[in-house]
Amino acid sequence: MKRTIIITGGAGFIGSHVVRLFVNKYPEYRIINLDKLTYAGNLANLKDIEDKPNYRFVKMDICDFEGVLKLMQEENVDGIIHLAAESHVDRSIKDPFTFAQTNVMGTLSLLQAAKAYWESLPEKYEGKRFYHISTDEVYGALEMTNPEGIEPPFTTKASSGKHHLAYGEKFFTEDLKYQPHSPYSAAKASSDHFVRAFHDTFGLPTIVTNCSNNYGPYQFPEKLIPLFINNIRHRKPLPVYGKGENVRDWLYVEDHARAIDLIFHKGKVAETYNIGGFNEWKNIDIIKGPHHLRHRSCGSRPPLCHRLLQTPEGTWMGAVPAV
Repeated sequence: MKRTIIITGGAGFIGSHVVRLFVNKYPEYRIINLDKLTYAGNLANLKDIEDKPNYRFVKMDICDFEGVLKLMQEENVDGIIHLAAESHVDRSIKDPFTFAQTNVMGTLSLLQAAKAYWESLPEKYEGKRFYHISTDEVYGALEMTNPEGIEPPFTTKASSGKHHLAYGEKFFTEDLKYQPHSPYSAAKASSDHFVRAFHDTFGLPTIVTNCSNNYGPYQFPEKLIPLFINNIRHRKPLPVYGKGENVRDWLYVEDHARAIDLIFHKGKVAETYNIGGFNEWKNIDIIKGPHHLRHRSCGSRPPLCHRLLQTPEGTWMGAVPAV
């Protein structure tokens, strides 16, 4: 079956992995990478597939409704995988308007363009799909009931190949109430609601997935793991909130891309799917890995020092010297 799919944010971290997977795995598909190329977008991520005959890059803002609609009409688009988003919590605190504009209004622009184009076709929504990728941060935070770690209620080696403990008895599930706590997660929660509303109101064939923290190649260096690695390489302090006890679930980006592929093709319309790595780590333990690896390669392994600094807001930020 031939398809023409727009992948938004395809020059970004997760998006570039999804584009590469679809271009290589489905040579009969036409894959259109739609990206505005902001600070986090980099076409160098896709150098290896840029000349493939089934690949096309279009520089465009997802907020450009007329441009998106025209592109869908010209290319006979029958699927959208929507990854384009502002996604850094600290940036959202400094500039919540941009996050609302991109994550909410940009998603609404895509939804309206898909609705307008697909409803103009004789077959309407038959064979069409609008797949919206979101975050588990819309659910808020889980209580850390077991800070010492417990055996999880399942057997897994996670994507890291190493068995990990769980730090609480509960996990984010698809039926949890939304409790966003930052402008970023609030904007993503709003976009999720618009996607579901377009299905319930107009019958648009939508799917929503909410993923945990991704890591892997091509990640922008402001994010936690590449920031730590980069700072260790350049002997800079490693910023850690509090004592580094916050726990995150980590999902390898290529595993996420494969999940997106599966859900796009096999997922049920109007469903929500959570995608996680079952790979929980405390932030302070994330630091210890590359820190010890670096010093092992250098033939030395000094103790990991942890210095706490109090910010004017009364919160604590640690700085771990990378020496």
